[in-house]
Amino acid sequence: MPGVKTYNPSRVVVVMNGFPMSGFADGTFVHITMQNDGVTSQVGADGEIARAINTDRRCTITITLQQTSPANDFLSGMFSMDVMTCGGLLGPLLIQDLCGETIFQSSKAWVVKPADVEFGKEITNRAWQIETAPPSVYVVGGNAISAN
Repeated sequence: MPGVKTYNPSRVVVVMNGFPMSGFADGTFVHITMQNDGVTSQVGADGEIARAINTDRRCTITITLQQTSPANDFLSGMFSMDVMTCGGLLGPLLIQDLCGETIFQSSKAWVVKPADVEFGKEITNRAWQIETAPPSVYVVGGNAISAN
């Protein structure tokens, strides 16, 4: 009989430049994507296949926060300092699922631009776009915790 797997969104850790983030939005709150395909291929006229390994491993991370999250202040300040110091504020980024095997780590990450802002009757969200240098660790894993 297969085991039961468990995911707990409160056990997903996001730390940028030493700041542990909290106040994530309901729904998807972390989205990681590589900016380019890692491997591309072409087929010649005779059917021979050639592959190319892309060395550009930069990633784009979208972190979605509630408008009340203190991480909005941190990310806004990080962006402002980066612009004022001409690129002097890059920091490490760690994203890890403590209940599973997924981990992302890059030594250099920066805020691309301030989040869009909207106000309404209810709490709204702030989606922050972060770009990274090639990650030193990027493992897309499953869920390690199971009950048999």
